[in-house]
Amino acid sequence: MPLRSLVALAAALLATALAGCARDIPYETLKAKYANPASRFVTLQNGVSVHYRDQGRPEGPPVVLVHGFAANLDTWEPWVARLGDTYRVVTLDLPAHGLTVTPPGYEMSTQGQVEVIDQLTRQLGLSPFVLAGNSMGGGASWNYALAHPDRLRGLVLVASVGPRPRTEAGSPSGEGPPAIFRVMANPVGRAALRSLDPRPLAEPGLRKAYVDESLVTPALVDRYVDLALAPGRREMILAGRRGPPSASADAVKGVSVPTLVMHGAKDTVVPVGVGEELNRLIPGAQLIIYPEAGHVPMEQIPDRSAADVRAFIESLPPRESSGK
Repeated sequence: MPLRSLVALAAALLATALAGCARDIPYETLKAKYANPASRFVTLQNGVSVHYRDQGRPEGPPVVLVHGFAANLDTWEPWVARLGDTYRVVTLDLPAHGLTVTPPGYEMSTQGQVEVIDQLTRQLGLSPFVLAGNSMGGGASWNYALAHPDRLRGLVLVASVGPRPRTEAGSPSGEGPPAIFRVMANPVGRAALRSLDPRPLAEPGLRKAYVDESLVTPALVDRYVDLALAPGRREMILAGRRGPPSASADAVKGVSVPTLVMHGAKDTVVPVGVGEELNRLIPGAQLIIYPEAGHVPMEQIPDRSAADVRAFIESLPPRESSGK
C-alpha cells in the first residue's frame, strides 16, 4: 500500500479509536494554572497578545530564548536558573503556543514568528541580543538572523530544524519528516487531529523526545496537553503547519552572525544530521553534539548545555547598542 494511503488509513483509525472530542480549555483557566509571578503579557502591533517572562539580571546582556513546536516558554526554565545570575533572560510563547493569544484570522507561519520576536524585543529595548531557539524555534531564530542581523550578537540553534543533509547523489538523506507531519499533511489526518484528545499521543511522543523517561512527569504531560487545548489552538496549528518548516540551504548560508549549533545524538525528532548540516552551511559556526541527549538538551542536560552557551556568549565581541 502506498505511503499516502497508509497515512490516511492510520489517521482514520486514530479518529475512530480516539473519537472522544476533547473540549477547549479557556485561557483564564490556563493562565491560572501556568502563569507565574514572572509572567507578563503585552499586545503587539500585529494584535498578538504575547506571554513572556523577563528574568535574570536586569542590567545583564540580553538573551532571548524561543521554544519549539507544541512546547512553551517553560522549556527554558533550566537555562533561566543557570544563566540568570549574569544575563537578562527573556522567554516567550510563540503564536498558537503557551499562553499567547492571537487575533481572529491569525495564520501561523515562520514569518509571523520572526515578526513577533522582532516586535517584542524592540518593545523591551533589547539590542543587541543573543537569540537561541529549539527545534521550530531554531528555524524562527535563524530566519530572524537573516532578516535582522544588525540586532544580534550571536545565534544559538538547539536541535534546530534546517535543511536535511544530502547524499552523494544530491537527494535529501534520511527517512523524511516525522510521521506526525505526514499525518498533518493529509486531509483525513488533519480532520482526525482537530477532534481527538491529545493525551493518548502526548506521553509516548514526549518519551521519545526526552530520551530520559524520568523527565516525562505527569505535570509535564499535563502541561503539553492542557496548552494544546487552548481555544482554537488545534485548528490554528493544523491550518498553518502542513509539514515541517521548509529550509533552503542557500538561505541558511546567508546567516552572518556568530552561531553555536547544539544537537543531541539521540534526537529522534530532528536528526543530528540536520545540526551537522547547519554547522556546515553557516559560515564560522561551532558545533557541539551531546552523545546521550535527545531533542531538548536544555532540559535533559541543563548544567552542561547552559555552561556551553555561557562560554559561547563570553567569547563574543562586545557590540554597540543598535536601535534599528
